[in-house]
Amino acid sequence: MASFRIRPRFEMNSPKTMDEIIGNVKEKLKHNTHHLHGQAMHDHITIRVNKDQRHYWSPQLNVIMQREPEDSMTKIIGVYGPMPNVWTLFTLIYLALSVLSVFIMIIGFSQKTLGQESKILWLIPVFILIAASMYISSQMGQKLAAAQTYAIHYFFEDALGETLPEV
Repeated sequence: MASFRIRPRFEMNSPKTMDEIIGNVKEKLKHNTHHLHGQAMHDHITIRVNKDQRHYWSPQLNVIMQREPEDSMTKIIGVYGPMPNVWTLFTLIYLALSVLSVFIMIIGFSQKTLGQESKILWLIPVFILIAASMYISSQMGQKLAAAQTYAIHYFFEDALGETLPEV
């Protein structure tokens, strides 16, 4: 898995139908030894680590499949990512930092234009440091979850019966 990728993904085509793929995944989930569980329905598959093996940075695989009636291949798109609570927390913090930065810049540059002291602008580098430290911590979390990500990857590869593209 390459570094500096927020949510590794793959895309491939398979000659199997969506029903065959879902059936294979459901069967493998019943008898897996990788401490995984998941859901497989109509055109979507989610594979997660069991709760007893899960930690804050544990990954999950979301797979979406598409097949047009006239096509002979099923398009499979997979995205590895953190659990939704982690993803939501980081997104909300980045959003809050962005909105606060805009307001602080408006206030600070307005004060500067009026000839007043604009010490509030010193918060911008602080926000940049917070965002950078969050990014670094997310990369470290991704490294902590690498073994589980590979387990999910190889499980899905085994269930599909085909080699997945490198993520």
